[in-house]
Amino acid sequence: MSCDRVGNLLLTKFSTKGASDLCIQVPATIVFWLLKHLPVNRDPSLAPPPAPPAITQQDWDNPYTPRAEYVMCKELPGAIRMHFALNSKEDLTLVLDRANVELLRQVMTMYSKDLIDLDAQ
Repeated sequence: MSCDRVGNLLLTKFSTKGASDLCIQVPATIVFWLLKHLPVNRDPSLAPPPAPPAITQQDWDNPYTPRAEYVMCKELPGAIRMHFALNSKEDLTLVLDRANVELLRQVMTMYSKDLIDLDAQ
């Protein structure tokens, strides 16, 4: 993940099995919603996932990177299914295992101080 300069979105790059990496722009409102709803890992023996793909300037400059409009999540045994509605491509559905969910949560937490929470009260 990488935060834009304004603080209103994260560029998120997912590495998938059997396919190429893919990027989406995730608005800060979705990031803060996910931080409120993603479960926190409570298993100290959880193995870390493989290293995530690197985000480059080319990823930021790509005019075809879709933006997430909203996300729907469903908790599964040992995983979470995330369905992103995208503005310019087919919707994206990901199934993240517990290790990847925890990594996603930790990285979003790290970037949350750089993002603007417009819904904060």
